[in-house]
Amino acid sequence: MSKRLTVPKTYKLYIGGAFPRTESGRTYEVTSTKGEFLANAAKASRKDARDAVTAARAAVKGWSGATAYNRGQVLYRVAELLEGRRAQFVDEISQQTGASTSAANAELDETVDRWVWYAGWCDKFGQVAGNGNPVAGPYFNISVPEPTGVVGIIAPQDSPLLGLVSAVAPALVTGNTVVVVASERFPLSAISLAEVLATSDVPGGVVNILTGSPAEIAPWLSAHADVNALDLVGAGDLDWIDLQIVAADTLKRVLAPEGGPDAAVPSLDRITAFTETKTVWHTKSMI
Repeated sequence: MSKRLTVPKTYKLYIGGAFPRTESGRTYEVTSTKGEFLANAAKASRKDARDAVTAARAAVKGWSGATAYNRGQVLYRVAELLEGRRAQFVDEISQQTGASTSAANAELDETVDRWVWYAGWCDKFGQVAGNGNPVAGPYFNISVPEPTGVVGIIAPQDSPLLGLVSAVAPALVTGNTVVVVASERFPLSAISLAEVLATSDVPGGVVNILTGSPAEIAPWLSAHADVNALDLVGAGDLDWIDLQIVAADTLKRVLAPEGGPDAAVPSLDRITAFTETKTVWHTKSMI
């Protein structure tokens, strides 16, 4: 019996619900901790970043207009699919980082739990972050949080999956769409997550994943006028002060890098970081 040829996986970008090759045609090698070749990953360009922002902008209306309950159900479905592809993710985490199988399983456990935690907040954060305001008159005055719009994210660079999910999930809770630059060293799990998103109920364009150099792509996201906010959680090794300065030209909300091995810890603050507060006045019945 003849020996079969291996069929290596090609890791592309994830933009607008599709998996295009980078327009520049550039790729880079992803290797294991032992220097063994694992795969070629696409090296996104400025044009790819623009295409991702365009896709994210087009998806804002539908995603933000969905009911909070529906967003929660959609995000919970992603957690189910992550659990169902456990073997693949565990293998990729182990290959990329050199982690033991038990350690890789633990990271996947925490990733799934974190996704479920954020999914559960979709129809609850409004009650916590919003409020009824006291006024001196016959009015109701209610403040409610609304999504900022398109959020550019530089994912944590030392985590193949947990860090990525920890940054992306809270932005989705409120109805934002995202363009995320994955870990440059560990990009394989990011595109596998994209495959999960593509086969779930998350609409195309809600999450757009770029692989390649954060140092190259981050300045374009910072300067792009159609990006409303910037999460620099994984930009600690970049000149992120300059990124903040550039972002100020278009009045972006910017979340500065956080320290520690698990920077994007789950919290309500990460959910509300990219929301705007809308205050509504309504007259009381004068019966």
